[in-house]
Amino acid sequence: MLTINAIKRDTSINNDLLRAEGKIPGVFYGPKEESTSITFDEVELIKIYQEAGESTIISLNDGENEHDALIQEIQWDAVSEKPVHVDIYVVEKGKKVEVEVPLEFIGESAAVETLGGTLVKVMHELPIEAMPKDLPSEITVDISTLVDFESQIKVSDLNIGDGVEVKVDMEEVVALVQAPRKEEEEPEDAPDLDSIEVEKKGKDEEGESDDSSEKSSE
Repeated sequence: MLTINAIKRDTSINNDLLRAEGKIPGVFYGPKEESTSITFDEVELIKIYQEAGESTIISLNDGENEHDALIQEIQWDAVSEKPVHVDIYVVEKGKKVEVEVPLEFIGESAAVETLGGTLVKVMHELPIEAMPKDLPSEITVDISTLVDFESQIKVSDLNIGDGVEVKVDMEEVVALVQAPRKEEEEPEDAPDLDSIEVEKKGKDEEGESDDSSEKSSE
């Protein structure tokens, strides 16, 4: 199990000062845990998050105790794309937890590669409930079964794993392939705009010529 270290935070210290020192403010809480302010090392936090995501149980060491926990949410700066705050959820021992597990799409679809269709990922995460030890870090979706535009992958087709309860309808669609759009053909009797322009221009010149002749005769 991955372990992330935290230090209990003095809330009187400005968070911007902490971030300038490479520390990320956060909080942990849970059904049996009071909300506690903490700080993380930025580099360690990003590394753990990249490996665990938000659906893998990690060990939170607050300097006094270790807790089984989930990274509940990380807030990111829109400009620097660095973390600015993190919420950690401490799970209750012996209790199931609900999480949204990311879907990992693998393989190649004949409907995409051969027929020129577009893969449509209807779902990107799957809400599940399980004991902490049974939580998958991700669920794979093999798109090689999408052989034509009628093929679909449903939740019931996924290999979820033992001890995991899916929290959506098993008939919900996960992925499909959309047929390429046909280009609209111009009707055969459509007028040629170029010829119209040329014809109009010729008539205008003819008109001008007639006008000139009339003026000469006067």
